[in-house]
Amino acid sequence: MAIAHRRIGTGPVRVIVLHDWFGTSANWGSVLDHLDPEGFSYAFLDYRGYGERRDVAGRHTLPEIADDVLELADQLGWDTFSLLGHSMGGKAAQQVLVRAPERIEKLVGINPVPAAPYEMDDAAHALFFGAAQSPENRRAILDLVTGHRASGHWIDRMVAHSLEVSRPEAFADYLASWQSLDLSAAVKGNTVPVLVLVGEYDLALTADVMRATWQAWYPNCRVQTLPGAGHYPPHETPVAFVTEVEAFLRDQGDEKTPGREETSRPGDQGE
Repeated sequence: MAIAHRRIGTGPVRVIVLHDWFGTSANWGSVLDHLDPEGFSYAFLDYRGYGERRDVAGRHTLPEIADDVLELADQLGWDTFSLLGHSMGGKAAQQVLVRAPERIEKLVGINPVPAAPYEMDDAAHALFFGAAQSPENRRAILDLVTGHRASGHWIDRMVAHSLEVSRPEAFADYLASWQSLDLSAAVKGNTVPVLVLVGEYDLALTADVMRATWQAWYPNCRVQTLPGAGHYPPHETPVAFVTEVEAFLRDQGDEKTPGREETSRPGDQGE
């Protein structure tokens, strides 16, 4: 059965895009209007239980996402491709990399969940695992990861979108999968070029977390802070986000020094 997906562009750089825990292929803010359709071919996948695939049955796990990514790539005729994953999608992208490393050209993580299990204290566990049934929990999470600075109207719309387009059981199952799955040993030392973009106001998946995980495991990983953003750069700083992503995916050389953290704000002296 063909896998439904959203396509943008017909260019030579091929990218499969994986959304976050709250989102879908449609929930990328104005980024969808800023992508270069002549230089890139983007395929946005909805997970089973979400968006256009809300009624597709599944186990709702990261390995299942990886299976669907590879089936979609085969459907598109893409022997090799890059992956762009946001938050939970960043960990799902790593599951694809583990499954088929020879097919992955580059990896971009946007405030991505690291490969190791995501540790939670009792309060965080209650907050996250209660979110499948609680709009209030979802709102509190979104407020936290955007640094308590996003507008209430935007947060309310994000909560409403997540409730409308995902099944509660899928929402709960994916959390159980991405929170507990340990891919760290499998990815350690992988030389795929990696760009990690992290919003400076994300209070959960911080630049320090990225340096201690992604940059420690991937020798060709660059961590870059995006000023003005929290956990949702595609919504908060869309043009800056697209500029960084497409420059990295388009680059054929090694203009950047692997492992060196950068920021797109001139004169910034660090965190």
